[in-house]
Amino acid sequence: MATDSSEYVRVADRSALEEAKSMVVNPGHAIALFHHEDEVYAVDNRCPHMGFPLTQGTVEDGILTCHWHHARFELSEGDTFDIWADDVQTFPVELRDDGVYLDPDPESTVSVETHWRNRLADGLQENLRLVMAKAVLGLEAADEGFYTPLETGVNFGTKYRNMGWGPGLTILGAMANLHGDLAVSEKKRALYTGVRYVADDCAGEPPRFSQYQFENRSLGKERLKTWFRETCEVRDADGAERCLLTAVENLSPADVAEVMIAAVTDHLYMDTGHTLDFINKAFETIDHLGWEHAGPILASTVPQITNASRSEERSAWRQPIDVAQLCFDAHDRLPDLVAAGEGKTWERPDEFVAELLVDDPHAVMETLTDAIRAGATSEQLASAVTAAAVRRTTRFSTSNEFSDWNTVHHTFSYANAVHGMARRTDAIEVYRGCLDAAMSVYLDRFLNTPPAPIPEPDAGDRAPADIRDELLEAFDEQGYVNEAAGLVNEHFDAGGDPADLKQTLGEGLLREDANFHTLQNVEAAFRQFDCTAHESDQRMALVATARYMSAHFPTRREAEQTYTIAERLHRGETIHEA
Repeated sequence: MATDSSEYVRVADRSALEEAKSMVVNPGHAIALFHHEDEVYAVDNRCPHMGFPLTQGTVEDGILTCHWHHARFELSEGDTFDIWADDVQTFPVELRDDGVYLDPDPESTVSVETHWRNRLADGLQENLRLVMAKAVLGLEAADEGFYTPLETGVNFGTKYRNMGWGPGLTILGAMANLHGDLAVSEKKRALYTGVRYVADDCAGEPPRFSQYQFENRSLGKERLKTWFRETCEVRDADGAERCLLTAVENLSPADVAEVMIAAVTDHLYMDTGHTLDFINKAFETIDHLGWEHAGPILASTVPQITNASRSEERSAWRQPIDVAQLCFDAHDRLPDLVAAGEGKTWERPDEFVAELLVDDPHAVMETLTDAIRAGATSEQLASAVTAAAVRRTTRFSTSNEFSDWNTVHHTFSYANAVHGMARRTDAIEVYRGCLDAAMSVYLDRFLNTPPAPIPEPDAGDRAPADIRDELLEAFDEQGYVNEAAGLVNEHFDAGGDPADLKQTLGEGLLREDANFHTLQNVEAAFRQFDCTAHESDQRMALVATARYMSAHFPTRREAEQTYTIAERLHRGETIHEA
């Protein structure tokens, strides 16, 4: 690198360095000097992996080895042999008389943003958590802390997982959704959580080879919708992907959403609700990145449709009451029901959610179809059904098996996804998702036996901040499910700001090794809080997710340990010293 010699500073005597072989100089920051094979080299004294002083390493055959984790570096240019370690910064050196001169601030060959984006790609490729954490922090410091990690993670996840969109990308999309609700200190943790789950999901998997759209640019919505449904019906992933890519090219985002919701609701509660949830999260991720990303993102969801299980094939949906047929019969009636409600205005009755929780599936279906006939929009209906699903978690009995938490969660995340799609398209098929979700709520009724008590209003005078502190302490204890619910309820009664409560819940979530379902649950609860106009629904959404979180906390917090190390390194702290 050509450097103005006026920028060089004298840092050592050449004879002293030749005798010592290595030394540390500090022209503003610690730099390690090495005399090796009659040459002088200068590198940053902090190992780029975890900050150990490189002068405590050894040099042999032009290779500098750090003996804390045995990272190896080519001494002249600083390139690492070990991708988990990153390259070490080198500094130009000149020898003048008996002096060693160096440029302590050489011009970088790449921008900071490019360096950390490349390192994030390395971390994703090799599934290196520390590298990903450092990259997220570096991008944040370079004002690239949201879009770039999200885009990099999405591009990687849609390309390097043969089964396409999965839990990792769903978590990344959920963390992007949570980003605006989190405290500043937690925003970076959220994106780190998202990208590390994408890396986990892709580790050891074969890459995905995408299809391409049809050449015919005159294909309309109805034709593409029919083709997409037919190819999904016979589990033809390649044909379905070509139809979908052509739809993305030819149709509006709302029409593409209609094409997809139609295929996903041709069958009931596919893959225990995950299929529609993944598709909804894919659309929400596109909202963050821009429609130009829609093709590869939505195409990656096709295997989730064509390979998904179909709940009408499950005995629980057929015996002792055939609720699957109940759904299909109602699906057939939807055109007439919607036509009957056209031009009417429906307001949700106070008792409507309670009527969706009764023990008679025929009564539940009648309540829903009557509402459609009275003019209820699919968004209104989806909101109410999701509120009913929230009640199942709010009243989930801890006498059930622990795995049953997943059952009520799946219904909730599915209903939330239906609600998300209802806000995206007014397609009649969204009503089908509402009906199917309501039947899943019905099937979960036994998990409210006996029902957990809904926290009573608390007229205490404690400060909301103290309540939030106690909530975090409750997450440190196993089994404090009802206590956590009570604290959230108390926070509302004390007039606490829900935004502060959401930040506390986010902090409690992101310090844990939270699993896929817990991350989903909190994001969906926050989304429901934001989307409903009913104060009771807002309160119950946060009460329910606090119960779910508490049931799954505390964890070992291994990911938090890695993130904390990355933060300390970013601040320039010395990790190896007490």
